[in-house]
Amino acid sequence: MDYRVVVLASGRGSNLQALLERQSQDNYRITAVLSDKPQARALTLAQEGGIEAIAMDWANRSEGESQLRDQLQRLQPDLIVLAGFMRILAEDNVNPWLGKMINIHPSLLPLYPGLHTHRRALEDGRKVHGASVHFVTAELDGGPVISQTRLPVLPGDTPESLAKRLLPQEHRLLAQTVKWLRQGAIQLADRQVMYNGTPLKEPLVVP
Repeated sequence: MDYRVVVLASGRGSNLQALLERQSQDNYRITAVLSDKPQARALTLAQEGGIEAIAMDWANRSEGESQLRDQLQRLQPDLIVLAGFMRILAEDNVNPWLGKMINIHPSLLPLYPGLHTHRRALEDGRKVHGASVHFVTAELDGGPVISQTRLPVLPGDTPESLAKRLLPQEHRLLAQTVKWLRQGAIQLADRQVMYNGTPLKEPLVVP
């Protein structure tokens, strides 16, 4: 079966690169990369890999949402991955894809939805920080959490040092979660994450 993945990204595409490196061994195919930023490095990565690269015009939000809706309907992916996509999506772009749209977020959700997660974790004196992959719902970073990766906060850490140390773990987290979804091990049923047919009580942890 051809498992088609569409990636939405706004920036450098490091998580996209991690997925590209794993697609053959994990038996999925990234069919398109969409971005709200025409100059995003993610689009260049897609082009270099022979993957359809689509720049959307998000100067007007309703127009951007309309373009995204049309492209997703055309592409009909099995999974949509938001990998550093810095837009809040409208319900009519989320609801048709419930259970087939995931996002990676740099905090241990439900802590710190939104922006500046590393700074907020340091300001609160957190001893452990991390990243989460969750199913996308209309609530900002509020969908059911599938998996997480964690790392200790070290003395002298800054938002920049935390982000740098976390990034390789984010790559592994996202790639492993896509693999689980491809295998059918993870599903969403009535807003409950199921792992091999059993309700998941805590997020799966990826080192």
